[in-house]
Amino acid sequence: MKNVYFISDAHLGSLAVKHSRQQERRLVRFLDEIKDKAEAVYMLGDMFDFWFEYRTVVPRGYTRFLGKVSELTDMGIEVHFFTGNHDIWCLDYLEKECGVTLHRDALTLDIGDKTFYLAHGDGLGDTDRAFRFIRGVFHNKLCQWAFRWLHPDLGMRFGLAWAKHSRLKHSGSSPSGEGGDPPYLGEDKEPLVQYAKAYLQEHPDVDYFIFGHRHIELDLALSRQTRVVILGDWISQFTYAVYDGKQLLLDSYTEGEMS
Repeated sequence: MKNVYFISDAHLGSLAVKHSRQQERRLVRFLDEIKDKAEAVYMLGDMFDFWFEYRTVVPRGYTRFLGKVSELTDMGIEVHFFTGNHDIWCLDYLEKECGVTLHRDALTLDIGDKTFYLAHGDGLGDTDRAFRFIRGVFHNKLCQWAFRWLHPDLGMRFGLAWAKHSRLKHSGSSPSGEGGDPPYLGEDKEPLVQYAKAYLQEHPDVDYFIFGHRHIELDLALSRQTRVVILGDWISQFTYAVYDGKQLLLDSYTEGEMS
């Protein structure tokens, strides 16, 4: 089989990222370099810092990224796009115009002889009441309907400003100043690790849990069979996971060094 790739958390368009155009180009070059080796690419959420589709309007920008994604799907490469907590407001544009398969919930699937559990990760194992309240508002259909009545210029300006504020208030916990989460909390406190452990009790056949959301690199063995992987980000870490049919590897992208 060809390789299967997993990436997440590019937050394209973020007003908190000073090098946003270079960041997008780097992501596009990565996708271009893997296209001849890829069977599928799984994008596990927050690829955009804010994305909201009106019925006939989509956000300005991202043309290089969307063009490359469309090229991949035109080549017959599966591109699976998971909504995250920053880009949950997808309708059908990415599916119809770019050919991706859209996922709004976690997905369990077999790749080769291994079972994968894939999700963005927001809300899984997280007991923070404020976050869960905000997440509930964002997923509320009535709130989404009301927001759609805003003029796109106002809606996008508000959404990008909110996303910037969310990122900058956590910037002190990131070495680059552009992160959005605290460092790894440890096996006993990391919400996604705790969620994976609990889920594994009822579903012992899972070989790999792969998450985004946390902006940390993690590859942790839960048992002799099972590992949990958190993918880092494409803001400062440029990390990805690749499965070649035999093993799963968490790696970082350095331009010109991929074999």
